[in-house]
Amino acid sequence: MFFPPKAEDIPFVLQGIGIALAFGQMFYDSYLAAVFLLPLAFIWIFIQKKAYQRRKCRMLGIQFRDLIYSALTWLKAGYSIENAFIGARSDVVLLYGKESYIVKHLDKMIKGMKNNIPLEKLISSMGKESDNADIQDFAAVFKVAKRSGGNMTEIIERTISTISQKIDVEKEIDVLVSAKRLEARIMYLVPFFIIFYISITSPGFFDVLYHNTFGVVIMSVCLAIYVVAFILSERIVDIDV
Repeated sequence: MFFPPKAEDIPFVLQGIGIALAFGQMFYDSYLAAVFLLPLAFIWIFIQKKAYQRRKCRMLGIQFRDLIYSALTWLKAGYSIENAFIGARSDVVLLYGKESYIVKHLDKMIKGMKNNIPLEKLISSMGKESDNADIQDFAAVFKVAKRSGGNMTEIIERTISTISQKIDVEKEIDVLVSAKRLEARIMYLVPFFIIFYISITSPGFFDVLYHNTFGVVIMSVCLAIYVVAFILSERIVDIDV
């Protein structure tokens, strides 16, 4: 069954098609070859969607930390834990806006609480829906603490500390690998610039590699090496905390 792409996927789809066209021209001197290179477009779309979801998940983790920090303030002011989360909405709206990830999730939680759904179940659903490990861990601890009468203030403070430490580590890793990531991005483009430069300065130099069986085999091997190198470099700079 065909599922139309979401709005957030459209840039990745267009990029994938552009890559297939560029590779068809570069490796086979034919835009029609892009039809057979569409699997590369799917690989690109998959990698970019995964990176997008990872960035989205990380951003949601930061916003969730600020949400429970605000809820902690309301909780210390004497509000119940449910009303503390409801009151924290105004704070996160000021910080991130009404269209932010955390506000959308929080609105679902508030609506659920109005329908008498337990808060711990709503937080757990938020963690599963967002696939954020920090939210899932908090939901599990929060569920046990609420049922056993644990100290909510202390639990939230520890959660804020844990998430903050993880965010700091992620930022340090990003700084350390940012230079290598930039080098990798440049290396991706080097073959294109080399072939373009030689094609301009020495017309016909690559004719022997196009439109014949031997040339197609050689360029296909080069393409396979390029794709493998790309995937390996992406995995090397992709470090999870």
